[in-house]
Amino acid sequence: MHTREEKMEAFGRLLDVMDRLRKDCPWDRKQTNESLRPNTIEETYELCDALIRDDQQEICKELGDVLLHVVFYGKIGEEKEQFDIADVCNKICDKLIFRHPHVYGETVVNNVKEVLENWEQIKLKEKDGNKTVLSGVPAALPSLIKAYRIQDKASNVGFDWEDRQDVWKKVREEIDELEAELKREDKERSTQELGDFLFAVINAARLYKLNPDNALEMTNQKFISRFNYIEQHSIRAGKPLTEMSLEEMDALWNEAKQEEA
Repeated sequence: MHTREEKMEAFGRLLDVMDRLRKDCPWDRKQTNESLRPNTIEETYELCDALIRDDQQEICKELGDVLLHVVFYGKIGEEKEQFDIADVCNKICDKLIFRHPHVYGETVVNNVKEVLENWEQIKLKEKDGNKTVLSGVPAALPSLIKAYRIQDKASNVGFDWEDRQDVWKKVREEIDELEAELKREDKERSTQELGDFLFAVINAARLYKLNPDNALEMTNQKFISRFNYIEQHSIRAGKPLTEMSLEEMDALWNEAKQEEA
C-alpha cells in the first residue's frame, strides 16, 4: 500500500491532469455540470455493479471514474469562482467532525444505534441541515432504496417495531389486502396495495439487517445467468426459445441451478 505522501502526490497528479484536460481537450473544455450529470449517474451505477460483484479490479477502476467526476465538478466550480476542490474536502471534513462528537468531542455512545440516533438529531440542528427527519432523503432516489432510507431514518428517532418479528404480521396483512384487490380487478387499488406490500417487505429486510437492493440485484444477476444458459442451449440446439416448451425451459433452468451448486 502507498504512504500518505504518495497518496497526496497521486491526488495532486489527478488535479494536474484535470487542469490540463480542461485547458487543452476540446471535449473536456466544453463540459458543464448539466452535461456531466448523466455520465456521473452512469459511472455511479457501474461502481455499484462492481461492488455487488465484489470485483476488486473493477471497483478500483470505477472509483477512479467517480473520483474524476468529483474533481471535474470542483474544477468547474473553481472556474465560476464559486468553490474549488479544497472547499469540497474541507466541507465534508467539517461535517464529519461536527457529526461525530463521540470521536471529536465529549459525547459518549455505547453502540451503533446511539450513534445513528445522535446523527439524526445533529443534522436537524445544523445551520443548513434537514428541516425534518425525512427531508434528508433525496427525492430522486430509486423507490426501493428510498423506502429503505425512509424507514431507517424514522427508526433512528424511535419510530419502529418494538419486536422485529411483528413485522411479519404486517407483511401477511399487506399481501392479503393485495390479493383481495387483485380478485376485485381494481387496478388502482391493487397498485396501492402492491406498494404497501413491497414497503412492508423492505421494512422486514431492514429489521433483519438485510439490504433489499443488494438482495434484489443478486437475484437479477442469478436470473440473467440462468436465462442465458437456456438461451445458449437453444442456440446450440438450433431451436428458438419461442419454439421451446415451458417444460423444456424449466429442465434447462434446473440444469443451470445444478451448475451453480
